[in-house]
Amino acid sequence: MGAKSPRTRTKKKARVGVVGSLNLDFVTQVESLPRPGETVAASRFALFYGGKGANQAISVARQGCEAALFGAVGLDDAGEAYRDALEAEGIDVAGVRFVPGETGAAFITVDSAGANTIVVAHGANGEMGSAEISENASRLARCRAVLGQFEIPAPALVEAARIANRSDALVLVNPSPFDPAFPWEEIRADYIVANESEALQLLGFEASAARRGDVRGRLHELRAGTLVVTRGDEETLVFSRESNSFLSVPVLPVLPVDTVGAGDAFAGCLAARLAEGQDLETALRAANCAGALTTLGAGAQDPIPSRTEVERHLRTLAPPISRTPVSSKPLKPPCPAPPP
Repeated sequence: MGAKSPRTRTKKKARVGVVGSLNLDFVTQVESLPRPGETVAASRFALFYGGKGANQAISVARQGCEAALFGAVGLDDAGEAYRDALEAEGIDVAGVRFVPGETGAAFITVDSAGANTIVVAHGANGEMGSAEISENASRLARCRAVLGQFEIPAPALVEAARIANRSDALVLVNPSPFDPAFPWEEIRADYIVANESEALQLLGFEASAARRGDVRGRLHELRAGTLVVTRGDEETLVFSRESNSFLSVPVLPVLPVDTVGAGDAFAGCLAARLAEGQDLETALRAANCAGALTTLGAGAQDPIPSRTEVERHLRTLAPPISRTPVSSKPLKPPCPAPPP
């Protein structure tokens, strides 16, 4: 009898929960964005799947992690088809509910430089609440990281974050579109991932190295550990609550075609890499590549790159401009735990 072949062990994938929106994206291409009261002709129209929650879940899945999406679609043909498409992408859609009404929609206009304006009709996304998330507590508790944004009602995101806090999972919050009434005091956020505009609204001042002490104080108020500020084609800035640590991470230079979905690709990639245990700087470099590569195609989801594509472009990134390490571990007391 011949010797037995060694048993191959498959490494278990890191699981990331994404709590957020699912939309149908109606996209028009124009030479320049219309001013108030102005009508312009579109050179192209297309319909895509979108919504920040679904976009981020796809980014997580394409980085090789197990993505579990928690959201809602309407009781319409579009909602059923969308859920099936996400399942075909390899995403766990057990937490995606069917609710009466229409699937959410976004109306997006993109100019020749890749800049865009977006109007969102929440539809089924507006039906997500804390009760719907509580029903999925056991699924969320199995996640190493939970990522959410503001295209669903705040109580749903708060409940998801509190479940993650209790299970010591990383919590990443993408405050987009910005909501000044969000109850930050009810959760512990390990990471806030914001663009420049959102960071300005969140802080009340511009995020910069010179004001990192002020940013640190604001992070204490928000009960958040780290602020990550994306700035388009400029370096991503990182601020820490625990010290005056500061990091500036280079981006991949590209000529954008469509910036819709770039921030979601960034956030999903960052969550996936951190859930795997990568250090923050390494995860950010990958996320910067994912965000940049997403701008090279039309729509929010189709251009989101695979892990292989990200790894290939990582080699071309320059080293960080500032190298003061920032922790990528979950927040622990003395920050008090949220109320049960």
